[in-house]
Amino acid sequence: MILVFGQTGQVATELARLAPDALCVGRDRADLADPDTCHDLILDLAPSGIINAAAYTVVDRAEEEEALATRINGAAPTAMALAAARLAVPFVHISTDYVFDGAGDQPFPPDHPTAPLGAYGRSKLVGEQGVTAAGGTTAILRTSWVFSAHGGNFVKTMLRLGATRDTLTVVADQIGGPTPARDIARACLTMLDGLRASPERAGIYHFAGSPDISWAGFAREIMAQAGLPCAVKDIPTIDYPTPARRPLNSRMDCTTLDRFGLTRPNWREGLADVLTELGARS
Repeated sequence: MILVFGQTGQVATELARLAPDALCVGRDRADLADPDTCHDLILDLAPSGIINAAAYTVVDRAEEEEALATRINGAAPTAMALAAARLAVPFVHISTDYVFDGAGDQPFPPDHPTAPLGAYGRSKLVGEQGVTAAGGTTAILRTSWVFSAHGGNFVKTMLRLGATRDTLTVVADQIGGPTPARDIARACLTMLDGLRASPERAGIYHFAGSPDISWAGFAREIMAQAGLPCAVKDIPTIDYPTPARRPLNSRMDCTTLDRFGLTRPNWREGLADVLTELGARS
């Protein structure tokens, strides 16, 4: 039995679809703010593999709640990894491009030095460090710009605003790879199987949609595929201030994914599937 931490989030929802026999647990059974409950649940259930698809993801609020974000994103996955190591079962943990500072214009390889810009990135980095230090068979999957037909995300926000406005202003100097949650879920399951077969593949990996694009460019593609006449105007990040700094460069080097037979997903195809599911495709 595969144990999934997360129940209603974007990736967890897709994991439940792709692996209906997996046990997806929410806060009622494992509150990530109480890491010991996560550790004990793993030992009680003794699963054959574990995926952590749960996290504190409210980037701006994390600036005021860094201690809570660090418990959920740092201490909880560390506790999970320690329990997984004790049972000698593989553990896949989802992380983020926010562990980098976003400098330059080249894709970040997995071994690039980390330098988070804010509380959210720092909390996720604590989790990465704890999972690695636990000493088990683990894969950390850093991803970016997640979207799906579920929960709150950029695609759904653009559809809502684009249906009622003639023009939207969207930042154009942040570049990254939009990533369909369904593809992330598939990658997690593939990596879990791969770790069982070849534990030496443990490590940190990057998984992001292709090709890289700006938020403004992504917004234009959403409008085009949805048949919305709303125009998108480019603005720089400085004109859209937020409590937490966003990395300008979220490009990620995903070449080591070939160890698991994985490649970067085409986000335009994933967007078409999401819009179809939402009944929003033109």
